[in-house]
Amino acid sequence: MKHNQQRRIGLANSPHGLVLLVVMALILAACGGASSGENAPAAEGEIASGEPIKIGAIFDLTGATADVGQPYSEGILAYVDWKNEQGGIDGRPLELIHDDYAYEVPRAEELYSQYVTQDEVVAFAGWGTGDTEALKETISADQVPFISASYSENLADPAETPYNFIVGTTYSDQLLIAQAWALEDWAAQGNTDTPKFAYLVNDSPFGTSPLPAGVAHAEENGLETPLEVPSPRGATDLTPQLTQIREYGANYVFLQNVSSPASLAVRNASTLGYDVQFVCLNWCANELLVTLGGEDAEGVVGAIPFAPPSTGAEGAQVVLDYAEANSIDLTGKEIPFVQGWWAMAILVEGIERTVMDGNDLTGENIKASLESLENFSTGDVTAPITFTADDHRGNKTLRMYQVTDGVWEPITDFMSAE
Repeated sequence: MKHNQQRRIGLANSPHGLVLLVVMALILAACGGASSGENAPAAEGEIASGEPIKIGAIFDLTGATADVGQPYSEGILAYVDWKNEQGGIDGRPLELIHDDYAYEVPRAEELYSQYVTQDEVVAFAGWGTGDTEALKETISADQVPFISASYSENLADPAETPYNFIVGTTYSDQLLIAQAWALEDWAAQGNTDTPKFAYLVNDSPFGTSPLPAGVAHAEENGLETPLEVPSPRGATDLTPQLTQIREYGANYVFLQNVSSPASLAVRNASTLGYDVQFVCLNWCANELLVTLGGEDAEGVVGAIPFAPPSTGAEGAQVVLDYAEANSIDLTGKEIPFVQGWWAMAILVEGIERTVMDGNDLTGENIKASLESLENFSTGDVTAPITFTADDHRGNKTLRMYQVTDGVWEPITDFMSAE
């Protein structure tokens, strides 16, 4: 069943040349002249009541990546609620049209087509790498601004995918940064030889997305070509895969997967007595990995573009405060919830700038507005976001973290693959 829900949230009317300022009250400074009539800006706390602005979204609530897909979707929904509670965009509420696609590409294509052609959404929030890459040519032809939870490098070049925008550090850059950290860590331990790397990845376009860049980087640094091992979908035991990696002699195992299979890997390694450094990329470096992995998750390192709430980042804290005030239980799923919130906030910023400029809500105009974002602040959840007409990689840096006493603690300053 399709669920059409009119969600009431959004950023206050942001000035064109200023970045988003996140404050504890979740209120941004509004500026610009008020319109008259039905779409006049609503007062703070007044529910928006003008013509809805429709945004499409697909979520993985029941599929292979639902463990992180569900809290990510909850973050998007919460942001929409908050935005509408703040008056929407120039008095117009956001209407999020969404459904579960269960991580199935054909279903994603079906829902996308329905929302764009029948519901006439002005922008879209996607999810997976396989479906976003499958849709990229259609997205370009339809001119629908699209922010996905996939950070595939294949979606970052406006010359190829002009309507796709990436808010997280690309998977390729995540792996390059993680490998650069591993090389430094290996040398810091007093080793004079080169380490061996292995990749234990989701058996999907998502899992394999960063591997070409990682292999090239390893070989450029004189390392043996890393071992690539797929993690079968729905696996309940990864002992065979870990045995293969141990026999290869890997010193660092990079996990490009979601939390549940990644936690299975660290538990199985412990049972095998295999002492190896696991390094998670974005979608398994979160609280759920710690919850499911227990003591075996201690020492796992993560390449995390979105600051864990344990860092005290203001942009994360206000999101968590909103969740608490609205009885949203985030136990063990804070990071993906915050990711969803800020992904939607960035997409909506492009819509809002278009409206405040007095332009029609066409895909071309929203795209141009997103490309005007320069050092857009997420309250330190990410590095400031910048898009240009030539580069849709909004964030190019991250910090490395490590699980210490059950908490993700930073172990580096911000690092860039460049």
